[in-house]
Amino acid sequence: MSTHRIQRRPDVTSIERVGGAEALTVELHDYDEGWPEVYVDHRSRIQHALIAANASAEDIEIEHIGSTSVPGLAAKPIVDIVITVDDITAEEDYLDALLAAGYVLRVREPGHRLVRAPARDVHVHIYQRHDPAVGEYLLLRDRLRTDHDDRDLYENTKRELMTRSWVDMDAYADAKTEVIRAIKERAIAARAAHDDQRV
Repeated sequence: MSTHRIQRRPDVTSIERVGGAEALTVELHDYDEGWPEVYVDHRSRIQHALIAANASAEDIEIEHIGSTSVPGLAAKPIVDIVITVDDITAEEDYLDALLAAGYVLRVREPGHRLVRAPARDVHVHIYQRHDPAVGEYLLLRDRLRTDHDDRDLYENTKRELMTRSWVDMDAYADAKTEVIRAIKERAIAARAAHDDQRV
């Protein structure tokens, strides 16, 4: 099956952060058993909003990602959610509905939109269906859920980085890149070894 889709219009070519850069003021919290419930509540809210905007339920893919999706992992208390849409450029098919449901636009950039709850405790990432970025999120999440050593490494890295001063959230996120890359490489290797054993 081809994953190429004809977009309704050209995508944006620059990064727009509504409200500009924001200082990193949030600290790591121990894992909160309530985070999955927050995700479930917002998943339902998103589904209802998109179905009301004429999206069919079976076309809506929604996943809990990020550190709050990993049991036992300390995290910033921000629940990250990813959803996929047929055409990222057709904002009228999804963005208007999400804004009407109470979310606020934060980022518009090539291939990606981000809306968040007004309290800034829930971030909803929007990508086009089959975007490789979604698979990367899930690869990291699933590795951290199943490998305690990598989960501990990731948490310790975050705790060390939070002792430093950061200009904004993006700078903090960029500092984790090398560790995340190494974890994902191990996840890919483990998946390949598992597949070889099944042959």
